Amino acid sequence: MPTNIEMPKLSDTMTEGTLVKWNKQVGDTIEIGDVIAEVETDKATMEMEAFDEGILSDILVQAGEKAAVGATLGVLLEDGEEAPAPGSAPAAISAPESQPFAEGAEGAEAAQGAEAGEASQPAAELAAPAAQQAGPGERIKASPLARKIADSKGVNIAAIQGSGPGGRIVKADVEAAAEGGNAPSRLASAATALAASAKAQVVQSTPLPVSAPAPVAAAAISPVVAAGDQTIELSSMRRIIADRLLTSKTTIPHFYLHVECDTAPLMTLRKQINAQAEQTHGNKYSINDFVLKSVINAAQAVPEINASFNGDSIVQFAKVGVSIAVAVDDGLVTPVIKDAASKSMLQISQEVKDLAVRARDKKLMPNEFDGGTVTVSNLGAWGIESFDAIINPPQAAILSVGAIIEKPVVKDGQIVPGMRMNIGLSCDHRVVDGAVGARFLNEVKKLIENPALMLV
Repeated sequence: MPTNIEMPKLSDTMTEGTLVKWNKQVGDTIEIGDVIAEVETDKATMEMEAFDEGILSDILVQAGEKAAVGATLGVLLEDGEEAPAPGSAPAAISAPESQPFAEGAEGAEAAQGAEAGEASQPAAELAAPAAQQAGPGERIKASPLARKIADSKGVNIAAIQGSGPGGRIVKADVEAAAEGGNAPSRLASAATALAASAKAQVVQSTPLPVSAPAPVAAAAISPVVAAGDQTIELSSMRRIIADRLLTSKTTIPHFYLHVECDTAPLMTLRKQINAQAEQTHGNKYSINDFVLKSVINAAQAVPEINASFNGDSIVQFAKVGVSIAVAVDDGLVTPVIKDAASKSMLQISQEVKDLAVRARDKKLMPNEFDGGTVTVSNLGAWGIESFDAIINPPQAAILSVGAIIEKPVVKDGQIVPGMRMNIGLSCDHRVVDGAVGARFLNEVKKLIENPALMLV
């Protein structure tokens, strides 16, 4: 029986992906776990593994083309199975069977929200198991291996909810069901979803009161495109960046703080450490490594910064996760140093280098973007002396780091040469007040100007 290869959801914000290239050709044998293609998401280019085994009989999305999450990219056949006749091919690649129930569930969610103020997510989750129950003549989405195990163990595969892409039933689902899975509860969920769907139809049929016409928005002003101008289509990454930063700037009340740091002690200590470090473990510390360490230590000293706004509450995180802004070819990504307070300066330095290289090669995994609690953006390498960064939601603060500038300074009443670096802090005023932001920024300044404290 043909098995669809579907576009996986490789990140929490992904709605579509670009198929960069196929690593397999039509006629190739595919095993579970094989890397069959590379997909560009809004964050990175990632390898796509096979969840099923079989022979690649058809490729429906070519390299360079985009496809929505869940869309069919190709078709697998079981060993010895012939390709479907041309007239029957659409059945093998049809849209997910869940669509009718999903529409009903959405109506039910609206009704429940109006009547009881309940969240919509549970209703959507109820609809999914209902969609798994295949009717007469409908195909059950399951891997060949899962079917074999179900047959050998006497498990009714039609009663299993799949955890694979697009709800496909995989080996682990069958084994869990064989060990005493929750098929009865799934059937109950299906009944609940069907009832909700029926209720939604009633609600949708009720005429709604006619409201006054909404004010007409002013027409958007588009740029004048002349001959020779180049129009560049937005990548998935660029669209997500645009949406997130617009939301951040328009919904989060930003305020900004700046302070100048004396970096002469840091430059001296870094030179000494690198002279020894390169001989022992070959690592060379950057100024940014020390900045990151100062932010980690400061976030522990001022935990109010290490927080997020959560509607009617503030979440203050127990661990510090530092998001690092890394410029890539078509945008900006922010991989995370997780549980950063538990790591040494050497570990931080090595991890940053690894994350930056793989970010530019688009080889980061989705989980490497999770867990950030505060962000650092450093434009010093480009000679930028100071700037105000936009907060990376849902975090409450982002540190901006400028270039180290040699300039005259007054010391002990005398004008002497100095090394200065401007650092700024953008804060979410819903979470952080001015005094808290100032304490944090001054803690970072203290550590940068006394770098030996970070090595203790």
